[in-house]
Amino acid sequence: MAYAERTTVPYEKTIRDIIALVKKAGAVKVGQMEDGDCLTIIFGLGDRQIKFRVSWEKSPASQRQRARALMLVIKAKLESVESGVETFEQAFLANIVLSDGKTVHERVSGDVQLEYRSGQPAVYLIGGPSE
Repeated sequence: MAYAERTTVPYEKTIRDIIALVKKAGAVKVGQMEDGDCLTIIFGLGDRQIKFRVSWEKSPASQRQRARALMLVIKAKLESVESGVETFEQAFLANIVLSDGKTVHERVSGDVQLEYRSGQPAVYLIGGPSE
């Protein structure tokens, strides 16, 4: 069973809770965007911009569950950093927004898949192509 699969907490309350959670951690420029069956939460923390994007099946129950799961993920990452289990970079690396607007995950995930398929080291261009 998925986390919070049977939650009755309203989606809107969970979004307010997520925003309050990241603000309490010191986040600035916090925003949310909804696009059909997808939610994006973006915020600045330290000198980094962080972006989480989650989609759901077209049902209110799925929307509530995914929002609660997202809150759990963000809360766990913040706790991990606060407790010294991980550095900020370790906890949030996949969600850090790069200069082209893509997250680290979006930039390198294809290369990681290719490396696993081919067995050959891939070249990861985190900074993008040089001019």
